Amino acid sequence: MSNAIDREMFAYFMQLDEAEKKSVVELLKTFMKNRKGQTDRISIGQYNKDIDEAMEQVSKGEYTTFEDLEKEMRSW
Repeated sequence: MSNAIDREMFAYFMQLDEAEKKSVVELLKTFMKNRKGQTDRISIGQYNKDIDEAMEQVSKGEYTTFEDLEKEMRSW
């Protein structure tokens, strides 16, 4: 059964253009990342650095308000 699915998946994949192939690969990477027991942990140092960078962006006014996000979502 698995071989039939593999062949079907490959056949469809080969019909995609490059941008579509990249999207499918990213989707597959997401599936793999979310498997139980597999997490990409970051160090405490990286975590703190990310928070510091986010706080700096907010202090510079580089953020999106909830109201602005709602307006943007309506245009999708």
